[in-house]
Amino acid sequence: MNQIQKALFINALFSGVSGILLIIFHSEMASLFFVENSSVFWIIGIALIYFAATILFEWKRQKRIGILVIIAQDILWVIGSLILLIFQPFTISTTGNWVIGIIACIVLLMAVNQSYALKRSKINA
Repeated sequence: MNQIQKALFINALFSGVSGILLIIFHSEMASLFFVENSSVFWIIGIALIYFAATILFEWKRQKRIGILVIIAQDILWVIGSLILLIFQPFTISTTGNWVIGIIACIVLLMAVNQSYALKRSKINA
């Protein structure tokens, strides 16, 4: 497994496990975030599982444009998290805000790791 495959696999694993946990523990997450409706955690969980599947597709295919799209989606996740933390459009618990911030840091590290691995790889197309 080359460096870009390792970076993508870590992202897929983190995203897939996170998605599954959000679906399984949607009620607990709603309580942790002080949110009444837990359906948002189902939706995010399903989206993360789908994202993990697309990462695994690119993990096998190893096309530069596909990997760049994954990196862009990670960066968009971080930007979205920052918007939630800065503007606080929803009432979320302090613990929930910490969780959002920590996950955003992890996702940012994965985007940087994938970018670095892609830059060092010989993948051109």
